[in-house]
Amino acid sequence: MEKTIGVGMIGYAFMGRAHSNGWRQVGHFFDLPMKPVMKTICGRNKAAVTAAAKTMGWEKAETDWMKMINDPQIQVVDICTPGNEHKPMALAALKAGKHVVCEKPLANTLAEAKEMAQAAKEAGVRTLTAFNYRRVPAIALAKQMIDQGLLGTIYHWRAVYLQDWIIDPKFPLVWRLKKEVAGSGPHGDLNAHITDLARYLVGEITEVVGMGKTFIKTRPVQEALADGGLGAKAGTKKGKVTVEDAMLFLAKFANGALGSFEATRFAAGRKNFNSFEINGSKGSIVFNLERLNELQYFNRRDDANLQGFRTILCNEGGQPYNSAWWPSGHIIGWEHTFTHEFKDFIEAIAAKKDTMPNFEDGMKTQAVLEAVMASADKKKWVKVTI
Repeated sequence: MEKTIGVGMIGYAFMGRAHSNGWRQVGHFFDLPMKPVMKTICGRNKAAVTAAAKTMGWEKAETDWMKMINDPQIQVVDICTPGNEHKPMALAALKAGKHVVCEKPLANTLAEAKEMAQAAKEAGVRTLTAFNYRRVPAIALAKQMIDQGLLGTIYHWRAVYLQDWIIDPKFPLVWRLKKEVAGSGPHGDLNAHITDLARYLVGEITEVVGMGKTFIKTRPVQEALADGGLGAKAGTKKGKVTVEDAMLFLAKFANGALGSFEATRFAAGRKNFNSFEINGSKGSIVFNLERLNELQYFNRRDDANLQGFRTILCNEGGQPYNSAWWPSGHIIGWEHTFTHEFKDFIEAIAAKKDTMPNFEDGMKTQAVLEAVMASADKKKWVKVTI
């Protein structure tokens, strides 16, 4: 008989759809030690979550997340909610002995992240902080190249994560613009991703200095719907934006490398421009999420007359994750990163070993983010401490 593992997910909006697709596809493309069964999806609005269950392939819908967590048919809890809800949901799931996936950033504060990481350690279960970009085949290949010494000694990390979706002053005051819900603006939403990638590819960050700014300080408040939720339409009333619109910082790495980071939602024309460049003594690599099947590589050992960045199309079967997908050159997309992380997570559960990034990794990234915020407030360099 095929071994299965029951999954319950909290949240059904943007990330809920992405995670649902990952859970739905992973068993169809990868040979797994156990098959995930999409048992329950949970949300506040009964009608909406019921419709989401049908659309996304879940067996049933639930409005009480604690009831879902305590369901003996569920062994994995996947949290896709705003950051202010991560801690209570994760702690309840860990207390119930469930394996936990939690969207990034792990928490809204370092204190919360520490509590979650400690609870995970004590529970002895597997955890995953859902920094899905580690599972882009091109980034996984970059990690292999660095570990093989192809870049030599790393000198520079240079990263930006640029979007433009709130540049219109008439855009409504959504939850991502409220500190009490989101914790921060693009710093926790976007800088979190490139900070995790920097730790993954280059190493731990020891000291930071940062600055941030809110360009549009008030926005139209969303109109309430009959069911108590909020619609997309903005009303005439204005509310205060309580997070930053942009955050930039410099960093020192433990291995001596220097780094720069920039996250903004005010970069006109940039839709999801997550890009980094790493410069080393033997060469450089460049990645851009908007061209996620490609990795740019420069090798200083090439013939001086033939030197230049080459484009590696990262769709070969021998490269990370690609053996499950299409023939060479048949590109994959953003959604595949979730399939890849759930593959690794299920394999880790079966093998009773950790997968990265776990809750401890999420905590370490949160420590960097919090140090940057402290630096921006104090206007000086701040050491990263946990």
